[in-house]
Amino acid sequence: MKKSYEIDMCHGPLLGKLFIFALPLMGSGILELMFNAADIIVVGRFTGAEALAAVGATSTLITSLVNIFMGVAVGVNVLAAQYYGAGDRKNVEETVHTSILLGFFCGFCILVVGILFAENFLKMMSTPDDILGQAVLYMRIYFLGMPAFMVYNFGAALLRATGDTKRPLYFLFAAGALNVALNLLFVIAFQMGVAGVALATAISQTVSAALIIRCLRKEKGGCHLEFRKLHMQREKALRILKIGVPAGVQSGIFSISNLMVQSAVNSFGSIAVAGITAASNIEGFVYTAMSAVYQTALSFISQNMGAKNYQRVSRILQLCLGIVAAIGLVIGNGTLLFGKELLGIYSSNQEVVAYGLMRMEVVCTTYFLCGIMDVIVGSLRGMGYSFVPMMISLLGVCGFRIVWILTVFAWEHTLFALYISYPISWIITSVIQLICWKWIRGRYTEAISP
Repeated sequence: MKKSYEIDMCHGPLLGKLFIFALPLMGSGILELMFNAADIIVVGRFTGAEALAAVGATSTLITSLVNIFMGVAVGVNVLAAQYYGAGDRKNVEETVHTSILLGFFCGFCILVVGILFAENFLKMMSTPDDILGQAVLYMRIYFLGMPAFMVYNFGAALLRATGDTKRPLYFLFAAGALNVALNLLFVIAFQMGVAGVALATAISQTVSAALIIRCLRKEKGGCHLEFRKLHMQREKALRILKIGVPAGVQSGIFSISNLMVQSAVNSFGSIAVAGITAASNIEGFVYTAMSAVYQTALSFISQNMGAKNYQRVSRILQLCLGIVAAIGLVIGNGTLLFGKELLGIYSSNQEVVAYGLMRMEVVCTTYFLCGIMDVIVGSLRGMGYSFVPMMISLLGVCGFRIVWILTVFAWEHTLFALYISYPISWIITSVIQLICWKWIRGRYTEAISP
């Protein structure tokens, strides 16, 4: 008998279950973003534009380093969901214990790389000298929380594999509330500036990890965690890495193109960086809502593949594409409609707001295309194919943007010329990924309904 927080992904009507699964994921993603949003708002309001720019200048670099390892969590989700769908409790248990160790190891690697090379990375990105020192300090303290951050995300991936998206939301709510309170305490009361917001984030990430570990320890089913059973099971680790590494490599190299975009933005000065930082943070909420649908497609298709319930796979993709397009159009254009007011939360500087609106006018109105692209990729990964969508994304998104920056942007050195590369790359990549999906679906012609 399934527990109340689990969802039967393999039987019955789909649409309602997709929403029940996706909505807590959206809430969880939004709360995660609030870790960074709280940092940006507090430093922007109580420390100044330079501190805001310093935090913003690190965001793309932090995302780049984290995403390389976060792809491995995709492998955790897919493998655990396939075993769960197949009713294979023993392999679910081995996947749980392997995954938690893997998560801690990934977080420790990010911590070491981030602390040792923060200044070098930021200099390579042409970070303005007036904010470099604060940016380095923020990064080094922020990365202290990385082992906990990765353990939380790997643990949440295990719970998602069973259909449980509610408890990770509760844990993030508690950690997010703590983060906001500590931000205000460290910055306003203790005058710690960027160091204070970084420390608050690291502490809150540790709390969320402790809560997810406590949850897994109390589990009665295959997701039960026992410290004495923690062991890197070779076969499980290799299967996780087979799916997760291509996803991580894609995210990492994808972020390289974003680093080039960030470097191009840095050339417009610290005020432009501050405005674009605020806009990017707002856009992050739109992306997070769409990313929940990507995670939904990934988990539902993974479980149905494990249960050999192939006839539901195409229907899951169709529904998720419709949902993500609607979310992207409504929320993306909604944020632009209230863009001036939203940007005003981050900074009262009108020049900062103007730079932010300039970005939102291009990116927010077309963001649904990115959601469509991600859902197709998630569906392919749920079926066990990770290398092919990685290569398509690298060429269609990363390769295209790098070429664009070196050619079109070099010729027309404006922010509009920079931003328009986003929707063009999403369209190109989505079309190629969909062709790939149809080809792979053909391999299951006898089982999957056309």
